[in-house]
Amino acid sequence: MKHRLLVLVVILSLLLAACGGGGPAAAPKKADITMMMWGDPAELDVWNKIVADFHTAEPNITVKVDVSDWDSYWTKLKTLLSAGTPPDVFAMDAPLYLDYQSRGVLLNLQPYLDKNPDLLKGVYPQTLDAYKTSQGMFGLPRDFQTIALFYNKDMFDAAGVAYPTGDWTYDDLRNAAKQLTKDTNNDGKIDQFGFYSDLWDMELIWSEGIWAYGGDILNADHTKTLIGEPKARQVWQLFHDMMFEDKSWPDSNTAGEYGGDPFLAGVAAMTTIGHWVVPGYSEVKFKWDVAPMPKGPAGQATSVNSAGFVVAKDSKSPDAAFEFLKYVLSEPAQKRLAELGFACPVLKSVAESDAFLKQSTPINHKVFLDSLAFAHMKPVFKGYDEWSSAIGDGMAPIWTGEAELDPTLDAAVKAADDVLANNQ
Repeated sequence: MKHRLLVLVVILSLLLAACGGGGPAAAPKKADITMMMWGDPAELDVWNKIVADFHTAEPNITVKVDVSDWDSYWTKLKTLLSAGTPPDVFAMDAPLYLDYQSRGVLLNLQPYLDKNPDLLKGVYPQTLDAYKTSQGMFGLPRDFQTIALFYNKDMFDAAGVAYPTGDWTYDDLRNAAKQLTKDTNNDGKIDQFGFYSDLWDMELIWSEGIWAYGGDILNADHTKTLIGEPKARQVWQLFHDMMFEDKSWPDSNTAGEYGGDPFLAGVAAMTTIGHWVVPGYSEVKFKWDVAPMPKGPAGQATSVNSAGFVVAKDSKSPDAAFEFLKYVLSEPAQKRLAELGFACPVLKSVAESDAFLKQSTPINHKVFLDSLAFAHMKPVFKGYDEWSSAIGDGMAPIWTGEAELDPTLDAAVKAADDVLANNQ
């Protein structure tokens, strides 16, 4: 009898093992994983707290955190991937995601997600789209950014100009910028500008403007750059005229004299940027707040971009790595991120709670959440980094006043299309 019972136990064990082989197993009893990301000391401090909380919740999994500045991070990551020694978990900027996913270095998370069907239910759907592929999801968002209009209330008050509202148009933006531009010493040198935004990358204003004017950035299959089409050219012309006719927008050389951020320096009345600047801007002496992006002829538009995490395909502890990703999407971890103040939590219950909406910096944080209603996803495609550089570098001479708008834009579009062709 005992012998027969033993045989049954062995058979049952084998059957259970066989059934478990088709998908991810439970987290291992003991695992050490590495997590690598970009950030600054304040971010490292918060992520160490998140990891400490995770250790309490999952004492058998130890996470080692490695944080570098943006440029160093990508260089180091590429080196580790080339050497076959990647971190188990690493941060991903959504537009660069397909460059890594297409190289086969990321773990397909879909089997894990299929076994955790409720995990993403409370996550803003707009933040998930960037990570979807025909094979499944190879990454998950941790936070997101929408772009809003920041304004210096003291400058508006002094000039008697009404604060921006959700009904503002780009014409309103231009007119207000003119009124807020001043040469206080009457020496021919402008020392207060009405507006500033960096034009190198699409995220801060030019993609928003093009969408609001009814244009687009790329065609659907990412084979053609559309930023030189007629509706988009209206936007480029508007920005060019604000800079060189109105003189309300400092050119890039002048902006460089103020550390690259005239708004932070207190010499520009408005700027467009994401929530990541809030902790830094909280240190300024002037009063400021945020409003939604202006409307164009085609309506209102902003961009949404996310930072997320992926798991290396070569990870020795993929189950433990996924357990950590699950924790990053939990309420305790998302509340920690909200306290950091750099970004918007992807978990609705946290983003729409006091943890995010009533941070120590007293501005209208809800603007960043409400902007999701008219947000377009920042494009995600192979070759994004090179494509973005072709446009940013190609058009840079326009914003120093060294080159004409139309022919320089034409050349940048051609260079960008060449990048797309090489990444099909």
